[in-house]
Amino acid sequence: MNFFSCNLKRLKEKFMILIKSNSAPEHIALGVAIGVFIGVTPLYGFHTVLVIITAILIPKTNKIAILIGSNISTPPTAPFISWGGYEIGKILLGGKYPAIQWTYLKHFRYSDIKEILFPLFLGSFILGLVLAVCSYFIMLILVKKFRKKKWKRKSYVSGVKS
Repeated sequence: MNFFSCNLKRLKEKFMILIKSNSAPEHIALGVAIGVFIGVTPLYGFHTVLVIITAILIPKTNKIAILIGSNISTPPTAPFISWGGYEIGKILLGGKYPAIQWTYLKHFRYSDIKEILFPLFLGSFILGLVLAVCSYFIMLILVKKFRKKKWKRKSYVSGVKS
């Protein structure tokens, strides 16, 4: 079993845990959307803290869904998310910022961070909002669809016709 099939299996297992939970579909979808937004922010190392704080501050959401949604930012995806956020920020700010290329990164110094910080945060904020809204509606549809299918199956097995 390769890396991707193993992770897809784990993702499906987590999704099924959410489907079987007693939370309303809207609360699950909101949790995933908030988690996705947190996962897209370039605050690496603080995502878990943000998830915990958000779970406490927003009571009408599924806490596990927030954690699962924040896992959009894993080591294989984080560079692409950061690059996308930076590019969006650079476009919105007029493109006067350096292009992120291997030659730039090879000579990157800690003092250079100020050049890329503002476009990275701005673009990540926009990207996070877009992905959060998309993930909200996708999860809402999926949860409702899977629960409806499960309910129909249960009523069929028990002899109740819908």
